[in-house]
Amino acid sequence: MSGSEPIRTFAPPGSDSAEKLTVGILVSPGYAVCDIIGPQTVLGVQPGAEVHLLWKDREPLLGLPTFPTVPTTSFADCPEQLDVFALGAMMPDVLADPEVVEFVGAAARRARHVIAVCAGSLLVGAAGLLQGRRAATNFHLLEELRKVGAEPVAGGQVVRDGNIWSAGPLTGSLEAALLVLAELRGEPAARQTELDIEYAPHPPFGVGSPELAGPELTQEALTRSAWLSEATASALDTALAGRATTV
Repeated sequence: MSGSEPIRTFAPPGSDSAEKLTVGILVSPGYAVCDIIGPQTVLGVQPGAEVHLLWKDREPLLGLPTFPTVPTTSFADCPEQLDVFALGAMMPDVLADPEVVEFVGAAARRARHVIAVCAGSLLVGAAGLLQGRRAATNFHLLEELRKVGAEPVAGGQVVRDGNIWSAGPLTGSLEAALLVLAELRGEPAARQTELDIEYAPHPPFGVGSPELAGPELTQEALTRSAWLSEATASALDTALAGRATTV
């Protein structure tokens, strides 16, 4: 690479021959950007990484909060084999969409590892992959996991059951991605990446979980987001009813 050419990669020179790492990340209108930051960053910077932003088509869409996104790969063109399939929270209409649920089930079953962050766990569950498994999600929706046959795990930590890694939002996405990277490329690669992205959280207020926040602040959070939690629960019911009619 000459000095006049702009750099458009994090991969060091000479890494073109690195083993391929195929990553599929589900995006959608209104997807939670914070939930996919971990897989997109931690896995996307690896030598040999090929990251696919997956949606029904390749038309531009808007993630939340305000994050214009252009999917790179349609559902129809998704690679047959994925090393990692990752997804985060989606809007209720996406969770209830039979086409999305069917695609998630098919992609997740083909993937070596699945990272389900926040309400993304409910979508994986709606596709029938969490029956009898332990799983995590955000604290607002934890009990909804029982509807998909999963055992809810509180506490916010990454939960692994088989090849499915579930976690709460944001920091959970980073931690799950680092753990999956250790499985795929070894702990030294994961340790190096943790350092490269300087992942060493210093929460300024120390209230980032219900256990730390206490009952009063936690109840305020639950009340403030109740409208979305209720809509998500209803969408999950719709998704499960739809799947039941096709089984």
